[in-house]
Amino acid sequence: MLTGKQKRYLRNEAHHLKAIFQVGKDGVSENQIKGILAALETHELLKVKILDNCPEDVHNVALELSMHTKAEVVQIIGRTIVLYKQSDERIYRLP
Repeated sequence: MLTGKQKRYLRNEAHHLKAIFQVGKDGVSENQIKGILAALETHELLKVKILDNCPEDVHNVALELSMHTKAEVVQIIGRTIVLYKQSDERIYRLP
């Protein structure tokens, strides 16, 4: 579980990142989860964009992604979710 200070630090780090995954009309798929897991292992911190045609609520998608990837939801802003999962290489040094 991330503390408020750690989330604030990660939100600042994620500010300049572009969303590298999109969830559309089919919702969250198994292939997306695999891709997000691989990206989290490489980058630790990433953004996922929820498209307007997604049938699910943004918060439900965030919960689903968090459960399947064991990642922390750092922030939900609009239709963008910021996820964090610490990797073995530890790219970000959390306060």
